[in-house]
Amino acid sequence: MPRILLLVASLLLGACAARTPVPPVAPALVAALPLTLQIQREQADVRQDWLLVIQQEGPALRWSLLDPLGIPQARQLLEAGQWRNDGLLPPNTEARELFAALLFALARTDALHGYPADSWQQDAEGQRRITPDWSIHYQAPLDFTLGKTGLTYRIRALNLEESD
Repeated sequence: MPRILLLVASLLLGACAARTPVPPVAPALVAALPLTLQIQREQADVRQDWLLVIQQEGPALRWSLLDPLGIPQARQLLEAGQWRNDGLLPPNTEARELFAALLFALARTDALHGYPADSWQQDAEGQRRITPDWSIHYQAPLDFTLGKTGLTYRIRALNLEESD
């Protein structure tokens, strides 16, 4: 029985350590808010399309992930470096990790100092990595691929003015 408890405790600690970090204060972003992004998720040859809206809500950032029909998939508020559920949707751990990685990807280079120094890297071409194992490959500041083992997100800004 003690071995089982030890195993469960180490798994829980490992799960906590594997979270993508967020700074205590939201970094300056490469674009003004509100920001609307098209997200294409691909895993094991299965593709999903989503829409993400990031808005300033006082001191917090509201992240709303919607499917193509406009049905909310996840809503989170980031305030003072802490995530909390927004609304009645159940917790969505994958979306929270995606949002944390996106915050890092969207942060201006001069705002990365808010992240723990040992949690991220940026190479000479401007490509970035952040723990646990996210990599960001930019085509433009609002056109990039965000991925980790077996999972890829293609991120593009959605220009609503083009639809007029």
